[in-house]
Amino acid sequence: MTSPDSKKRPIRAVLPRSAAPWMADDDRKRRNEPGSPGTAVITKTKPQTKRPNMYRVLILNDDYTPMEFVVHVLERFFGKDHEAATRIMLHVHHHGIGECGVFTYEVAETKVTQVMDFARKHQHPLQCVMEKK
Repeated sequence: MTSPDSKKRPIRAVLPRSAAPWMADDDRKRRNEPGSPGTAVITKTKPQTKRPNMYRVLILNDDYTPMEFVVHVLERFFGKDHEAATRIMLHVHHHGIGECGVFTYEVAETKVTQVMDFARKHQHPLQCVMEKK
């Protein structure tokens, strides 16, 4: 049963080459060639995605923040094990600055904010910044 709203579509049948005796052999060959009438080549290009810019998160040395606190920050916010956190803390202590990690902009910004808030909450002047790599 069909509804009055439905549209009738013609039925198309695909005939094999042998079923089209009215076509010449040359016409049958051209029918399947790319670029011949009735055929089209569609190419779909995949859009190139650009890699996001990366940012280094750095901790700056100061004379007041305890070394243990810096190690704790590195372990808590950057997922460093105790040995790696101690190594980074000593680098900061001796060179004045140390890299905690490299992240996308949003992640780096979040980590800087978390570290700065945590330091202020515990009354330490620890500075954490980010720079484009």
